[in-house]
Amino acid sequence: MLSKEEFRAKWSSLHSDAETTGIVGGWLNISYRFGLICTLLRISPNTLTLFGLLGAIATALTANTAWAIFFLVLSLFCDGIDGSVAIFQHRDSKWGATLDSVADRISEALWFYALYVIGVPAWIPMTLWCVASFQEYARAKLISLGVSDIGVVTPAERPIRASFLFITLIFNQLSLPGVTGLSMAFLAVQIYSFVSVVRFSRSQLLQ
Repeated sequence: MLSKEEFRAKWSSLHSDAETTGIVGGWLNISYRFGLICTLLRISPNTLTLFGLLGAIATALTANTAWAIFFLVLSLFCDGIDGSVAIFQHRDSKWGATLDSVADRISEALWFYALYVIGVPAWIPMTLWCVASFQEYARAKLISLGVSDIGVVTPAERPIRASFLFITLIFNQLSLPGVTGLSMAFLAVQIYSFVSVVRFSRSQLLQ
């Protein structure tokens, strides 16, 4: 069984030697505890990935109810700890990483579909998903080309996308105005983030 220090070191090495202090450190402490629980319950990281995907499906199906908020949190939580559980159980693999990435893109499509269900014009969630997917593809391509430093942290990373949807769903449940305007504002942020990643990618590849 991994010690907490070994777990942090392994996580850091898999994330370009990222720091494990502050908010990240707090999250890793939570992940470590749940890694232990999942190990005792014989829950595999791939099972958590699938639970996260099922949570995203449920979010889309219940978008106009308060349950959508619960399922969104469940989806994000399962997705957030599956990689950590894989490290804890010594089950990190290329297949697991591929499954996680594919599940992430499908989950985000379902999250953005929930926007359409609550009344946001279809072109906005469709564009959001496309731009977010392009951003993640650009990063993945950099890694495949041997660039270990994936670089700039943008204002529209996956947890921020989930937070945006969380806020939007609350707006919808409280019948507050501005859901479409909020979605358009976040689309602008997402486009800016994508451009930032493209610019960083170009600078790395032209060195």
